[in-house]
Order: sequence, then C-alpha cells, then structure tokens
Amino acid sequence: MASITDVPGVRVGHSSDFEAITGCTVILFDNEATGAIDLRGGGTSTRQIDPLLLYHSYGEIHGIFLTGGSAYGLDAAGGVMKYLEEQGIGLDVGYGHIVPSVPTAVVFDLGIGNGKVRPTQSMAYSACLNASSSPTEEGSIGVGTGASIGKLLGIKQATKGGIGSTSYNLGNGIVVGVLVVVNAFGDIVDPKSGEIIAGVRNSIDGKEFLGSVKLFKSGVTRKAEPFENTTLAVVATNVKLSKSELVRVARIGQTGITRVVSPAHTTADGDLVFAISCGDLPADVNLVGIVASELISEAIIRAVRAAKGMGGIPSWKEIQK
Repeated sequence: MASITDVPGVRVGHSSDFEAITGCTVILFDNEATGAIDLRGGGTSTRQIDPLLLYHSYGEIHGIFLTGGSAYGLDAAGGVMKYLEEQGIGLDVGYGHIVPSVPTAVVFDLGIGNGKVRPTQSMAYSACLNASSSPTEEGSIGVGTGASIGKLLGIKQATKGGIGSTSYNLGNGIVVGVLVVVNAFGDIVDPKSGEIIAGVRNSIDGKEFLGSVKLFKSGVTRKAEPFENTTLAVVATNVKLSKSELVRVARIGQTGITRVVSPAHTTADGDLVFAISCGDLPADVNLVGIVASELISEAIIRAVRAAKGMGGIPSWKEIQK
C-alpha cells in the first residue's frame, strides 16, 4: 500500500482516544530535513512554524506534529519535544542543550465526543514510540479520530473525516509521499465522478448530500464558527530542495485540496500544506509540486473512504450501505 512512509527515512505514529474521539499523529525524519509551509485557511492554529518561513535563519526540522483539540492540542507537542530530546535529536544551541524543531498544526474536533478531553503530551510521546516506516494506517485514527466534513448546517449533519496517505515513485529512487487529515468545512467531491462523497447531509439521519456551495448560493447564512475546520497536508520527498523551492511545492500542493474540497480555504478553515525535503536526489521542483498536488487529492479521497463513523457522525462506508 502506498504511503508517505515510502519516502526513505520517514516514520509515522498515531495515538488515539476513541472514547473522547480525539488523537494526534507525528511524522519523524531519520535524515536531515528542511521544510516550508503554505497557509491558505482563515482559521489556522500552529506552533513552532518559524523554521518553515523564508526569512527564518534555520530551516532544519526534526518532526511534524498534527493534533486534535484545537489550540489546546498545541501543548501536546511538548511530548514530541521530550522524545526527541531523549534521543539526542535537535538543534545544538550550546551549553550542553539541544532544541528539537517540531512544527505543529491542529484540527478542531471539540464538537464531537468529549471536547473537554484533548491530546496530551503523554499521547504525543506514545505516538513517537509508535512511529514506524510501515504503511500508515488510514481513516479515523490519530489526528483523524475526531475529524468531520461538511458543517454548514452543524456537526450533526456532517460526515466523518480522517487521515489518508499515499505516495508516487518517480523512478531513479525518487519518491514523493503525502499524508492528509480531512476535517473540512466544505464537501469532498470525487474528481472522477464529480459527485459529493462526504459533506452536509439532508438531515441528522440523512444519506443525501445537499452540497455546501449550493446551500450558500441558495441563501443559507448560518455563521460558521471560526477555527472549526481544517485540511492539513504534509508532503515529503527525498529530492534535495531549498526552502524557497519547498514553498513552491507547498503552493502547488494546495491545488490538490481545491480540486476535491468544495469550498476550500474559507474563513472557517485552517487549511495548510507542509513541504519537507529529506534527501539529496535531483529532480525538477515543478514535477515534485505537480505530483504532490495529485497525491493530496488522492489522499483526501482515501481518508473519506477509510473513515469510520463515530460520535453519531456516519462515514462514507455507512452511507453507502
């Protein structure tokens, strides 16, 4: 099964609380990694993304942490920091100390399950212990545990979201891989059929999709809660790319979100794309970006189809039945 872990030196670990319906996911890099980021959503919530910005002096990162719990979940990243410090992984700042660089982003899942329970540093540490180069488990696990899709009419008429991952081998040992968590405000549209496969349903028990864009155009004016939704994507490759080139990959990668999420990048979304270089092979930056975009779209569809119903929110599988 294709996965982001097909990129040499990339490991992924999940930690889930299926009772509270929340969780977190860590991506660790065995080789030196440089990153960049592109933020498009109007409601992002992040931590330690400074090394990913073009003007920042240091570009090396040691992991990516994705977590539920909205802004509360940001504190859980300390568990990844603790794990990496124990492994001796981080930026040598002198005085016998190292500081790991772990850019972090969150999804809002407080409206499902027990919103008073959020991912903890202990859960994040466990995710690191669980990190493996085996194919990434998909669906309602890790940061995707509490993910949902299509919330214009409220969480009770939404569809279950989750995690998806895939990869592509460009030949000559070059691999591009992605991991996404889909917690979108809008609907997910299958690019092959043009049909909505997850989104706003016609009632709490409904199995028909109303279409968020259509509802907007018809005058539905429910105010979306800020920071309620997000699609996060991580692109990793063993191609040697500069930080500015990685910014371009992330920007091209965003088109993979807009291809299948409708609408995307709204004021209620925290959409962003991380792009990571953790190798030294040569390849054209445009090719990497184009492939990343296609993989992001594919991974979003995979996330929907692998999701499981939780907290009274049905999955695509259940709706199909």
